[in-house]
Amino acid sequence: MTCRVVHALQLPLEPTPLDPDQVVAGTPEVAAAAVSESPLEVGVWQHSVGISSDIEADEVFVVLNGRATIEVVDGPTLEVGPGDIGILQRGAQTTWTVHETLRKVYVLPPD
Repeated sequence: MTCRVVHALQLPLEPTPLDPDQVVAGTPEVAAAAVSESPLEVGVWQHSVGISSDIEADEVFVVLNGRATIEVVDGPTLEVGPGDIGILQRGAQTTWTVHETLRKVYVLPPD
């Protein structure tokens, strides 16, 4: 294991195109970069303005910048912005309405 620091706001991200079926409105673009993959997956994820749907993994995330509304089918509606910690449950069906480009650090448990 390597000890290091990563500046999450300046980390270059790789485009990860959404499946066209996930795009609800607008032309959202998604990008990500893994920081660590063992034992936990830790990375940075970004979503531009627009609306997309997803089926979630178990995840904890911290919003670095931007704003979004996350609607969970049969669950709560989450308003997130800088400094917020979010918790998502595997299998949750969500719709992400991103009002300002959102960048977050995420942590996923091992499979």
